[in-house]
Amino acid sequence: MLNSLFHGVFDTELTTVITPYDFLLCVGVSLLIGLMLCAMTMWRLKSSGGFAITLALLPAVVCVVIMMVNGNVGAGVAVAGAFSLVRFRSAPGSAREIGAIFIAMGAGLIAGMGYLAYAVLFSLILGLITMLYTAMRFGDRRRYKTLHITIPEGLDYTGVFDPVLRDPSKEKKFIDELRCRNGNLEISVSYQETVAAGL
Repeated sequence: MLNSLFHGVFDTELTTVITPYDFLLCVGVSLLIGLMLCAMTMWRLKSSGGFAITLALLPAVVCVVIMMVNGNVGAGVAVAGAFSLVRFRSAPGSAREIGAIFIAMGAGLIAGMGYLAYAVLFSLILGLITMLYTAMRFGDRRRYKTLHITIPEGLDYTGVFDPVLRDPSKEKKFIDELRCRNGNLEISVSYQETVAAGL
């Protein structure tokens, strides 16, 4: 009875049936891979809790889908189309977040094909490389700053700040010169967020 419970309605003699043990093993490993990828990707990254949960669950979801497709080309094409539709239902994220989603999907695909050791190895390599690039600030050469200047009500500010020195290496001197022109009112400089929306 228990054995027939996990057989598909449309299974034939030529269909390979996944045992419950293999199913649980693949899903369990995929969940562990998801947690590992989530921890490695979220290291030094400001992102939402929803993105973290999605990243942790995504390998298991892809793993199950690939196990159920089980070599059926038509079902595989349908699944690829369904995954492409999901992309347009969410807010655009940073390139790093989208890359993390592709890594999680790749790991789930490898696990769903039954290559669990390769899935773990793939996740470890790409997770560690992501952490290394983050620590090196790879590709993050330019950080933008936002300048806020409070000006007196009666000041005609058109052209007042034009002749001020704008050398990035002399930021304090720059702010002191601005204070001389705005009546010593509040001036603040802060790093600018370059990501408009997160996943």
